[in-house]
Parts: sequence; C-alpha cells; structure tokens
Amino acid sequence: MPDIMLLLACLNHDLGNTTVRRLGRIVEALLSMTGRVTMLGLSRWTGSGGSYRTVQRFFTTTIAWGQVHWLIIRHHLLDRDEVMVLGGDEVVVTKSGKKTHGLDRFFSSLYGKAVPGLCFLSLSLISVKRRVSYPVLMEPVIKEALAGSPKAVKRPAKGRRGRPKGSRNRNRREVELSPYLRFVQGLIRQVLTRLGSALRVSYFVFDGAFGHHDAFQMVRQTGLHLISKLRHDAALYFPYEGPYSGRGPRKKYGPKLDYRCIPERYRQSLSVDKGIQTAIYQMPMWHKRFADRLNIVVIVKTNLRTGAVAHVVLFSSDLELGYERLIEYYRLRFQIEFNFRDAKQYWGLEDFMATHSTPVYNSANLAMLMVNLSQVLIRPLREQCPAFSVNDLKAWFRGRKYVLEVLKWLPEMPEPIFIDQAIARVTELGRVNHAVNTT
Repeated sequence: MPDIMLLLACLNHDLGNTTVRRLGRIVEALLSMTGRVTMLGLSRWTGSGGSYRTVQRFFTTTIAWGQVHWLIIRHHLLDRDEVMVLGGDEVVVTKSGKKTHGLDRFFSSLYGKAVPGLCFLSLSLISVKRRVSYPVLMEPVIKEALAGSPKAVKRPAKGRRGRPKGSRNRNRREVELSPYLRFVQGLIRQVLTRLGSALRVSYFVFDGAFGHHDAFQMVRQTGLHLISKLRHDAALYFPYEGPYSGRGPRKKYGPKLDYRCIPERYRQSLSVDKGIQTAIYQMPMWHKRFADRLNIVVIVKTNLRTGAVAHVVLFSSDLELGYERLIEYYRLRFQIEFNFRDAKQYWGLEDFMATHSTPVYNSANLAMLMVNLSQVLIRPLREQCPAFSVNDLKAWFRGRKYVLEVLKWLPEMPEPIFIDQAIARVTELGRVNHAVNTT
C-alpha cells in the first residue's frame, strides 16, 4: 500500500503542512477504524499526535475542498486519454435536533417522503473509460438562501383578447433563472474554471429534475450540453416537412409523436433478452416549451409474454450526439449514487454530529475526499483482483495498525522482513478477497 502522506503531498501548497499532517492522521484513522465516524471516534484511532482537540482544530479549519478534490483527481486518478462528463445529483443526510446548520425538510427517495436533514449537491467527473465517478465539488443546499421572493400574480386586464398592441417578440433563450438554478450554474462554472485547460468537458448530466426549458438554457449558458430525461408523456413534435403555404411564417411543428406507434425509420436498434424486447429510437424533435430542437432518444421495452410496454424519453441539447453515447452517458450518472453509498456506509457522511457551518461542510467533504482516496488505493489492486472492495481495504489498514501497535510493546523492534510478514498474515484475517499481495 502507498504511504498516505505521499498521496496528500500534492495538497501542501494549498493547505499548508500543518493541515495536511492533520488530514493524513484522520485519513489513516478512517481507513482503520470501526464504528461511527465522529470526531471522538476518529480521535481514538489517530494514535499519538492526533488528540480530540487536534481533530477538532481540523474540522474548524476553513478548507477549499473544491481545489482539494481536483488536485487528488488530477494527480492520482486522471488518465491522459480520459473522456469525462460532468454529472450532478443531490444527497439527503437525515439529522435530528434543531440546531444543525442547514437543517430543513428535504425529499428523500430512500424514504419516499420529506425527512428532516441536510441536503448536499455533488458535482462529479465521470470517467467514460473506467465507468467510475470522482466527486469534484460538494456544497450544501440551504433552502433559506435559495428561497426566491414570491412573484405577484398578474391578473388579466379587461379589454380585447389577444396580444397587446405594440408588444414585441421576446427571446425565449433569455430566461429568468430561479435561485436554485443560479446556484447550480455557479457551481458548474466553478468546476469549469478550476479544470481550466487541463481537462475539457462537453456534457453535463442530471436526472429528470432538469428536464425543462429553464434548466436547458442554464446549462447552455455555461458552454456545456445537457443530457437529461423528459417525462414519459412529454408532448413532442416532428419538424414540419410539408410545403410552404405561401403566406405567413413557415410552419414549425409537424405531427405529434405517438409513443405507441413510432415510425420504423427512426429505429436504431432492436434486441431481445430474457423475454424483454428493447427498441431504441432517435430523432430530432420539437417541444413547444423549449426554444431549441432536442436530440430525442426513446427506449421502448416490451414484455413479449404479457404484452406490457414501458418507455423512457432521454434528450440532449447536442443534435450530433449518437444514441449509444447519449444512453451511456446518462447511465453513467448513476455512478454518483455509488459515491453516496460509500460515503454514508464507510466514511461518515451519515454519522457526523457537527452543528456549525464549517464543521458540517468539512465533514461532508471529508467523506467525499475518502471516496476519491479509496479509489486511488484500490485501483492498482483491482488489476490483480477485480473483486477487491472497500471492506478489504479497511481490513488491511486495520490489521496493519494492530500489528504496529503490538510491535511497539516489544523490547526490540524486529527485522523489517518479519514486520512485513506479520502485516501480510494479520491483514488476511478480516478480508474477503485474498488474491492480492499488498505488502
């Protein structure tokens, strides 16, 4: 296993030696510890030089986590020929009490209802080649800060029907963004500024929450193309291909799309697997609430035994994007969910008990940093054993810590070869996958 401090050496310039040294001790404690990940729990596993007060000092330090995530990705995870897409998603962390900074009620898909807790928006760089997600920015969603002033409802004036005399056409691409969309746009621009010329990203992937015109224009203003999902009953229209009537503006909308009878000429593939027939259609189409044409991909699944039919409507602002890559990029967005799972299960995203804004922010971002660092540590091991997991990684570090603590009680330190053999033997105890020699 590589030395943790060597992995964190790239952060010395931005964080300083003291903060990096504290971070190194906390990272090793996270990799070794069992139980809930709290400040008190961390202090019990940091050993000498990592007291509870030292852990507290770290969590109250202001840290530019966006820069930290990017440096780890750039130095340890980014390949030269890497193709990346930028993805985003929200995670809800349940919390009790009334004094935690940012506490409110947020909808949780796990519970199927609004629950009291914290909400964080995570932006991640998703590797197309490796099919993994690297968190690059994690920010809290504060409802009070994003609440816009209620707009006054305009009552229609009495008088003639129709368009007022003298009114002009408005540019539908110039939309008034909601506070939440401005918040997301600011985060996207932060990431793009930080990436600079080191990495070029062309697509932003989000779930169906961004399947509307305002989100479409918000993403296009950042220079990226949006990939998202529309409602299953979205009213889509084929471009008009008929003759010009000779007067007035040219027709824009053709026939409305019938999802039960999509023309065969738009079908791109047809396959059958375990009695489920999958047909994929792609076509450029209009939506009356969007100012631009959409690159639409419809995935229709039919149960050949029961005749049940279901479909999904994906779209992109890039009209040249092929259906295979569009579907692949949207599927890769789910890798962010695995980041949330690991952060909650192993790295304390669900466990921290901080209440003030800075410790809360540091606790959430520390969990996402561990997601990246664990991938750095696991990547070379999976080349020999593809099944090597985070559980195996933690078991190795925990066994190593036990061996080193026992050796400190010996009157004389053994030879290095004996220490390596002892570590190799003890670290096998808690692991599931034993095929990798980590010494």
